[in-house]
Amino acid sequence: MTAYSDRAVNDYLASLDEQTAEDSATLIDMMMRISGHEPKLWNVGTLGFGTYHYTYDSGREGDGHTIGFYPRKGKITVYLMDGTARHAELLARLGKHTGTGYCIYIKRLSDIELPVLEQLVRESCDFIESLAQQGPIRNILWKTESGG
Repeated sequence: MTAYSDRAVNDYLASLDEQTAEDSATLIDMMMRISGHEPKLWNVGTLGFGTYHYTYDSGREGDGHTIGFYPRKGKITVYLMDGTARHAELLARLGKHTGTGYCIYIKRLSDIELPVLEQLVRESCDFIESLAQQGPIRNILWKTESGG
């Protein structure tokens, strides 16, 4: 396994069951390749790659991870911060999964087409990064109909 710079990430990965740890290593390699960033532990167990800043009309502001996932036994959540609605065509080809506004739930990576997931994550990352270059993101992208 790759040596990650964040000790909390290594400790968290060591706490996972074998299958989840193997799937996580695959996702980490993919997301590092896409984002150019090492994983950082966000909240309880989300591994995030890259950051963007947001400022909403409500006055709320902060930073979010550009791409990421939350590995749990029997359910890996992959986050598309621009929302799943933008990616209906790719999601139809992904394989066995469920989803919500910005989450894709996968039991194990062997249930899906990994190249399709990689394309989804890459497109989402590229979209968020292009918006973030224009300044803070002003709305919750996955709650908007078009994702932007």
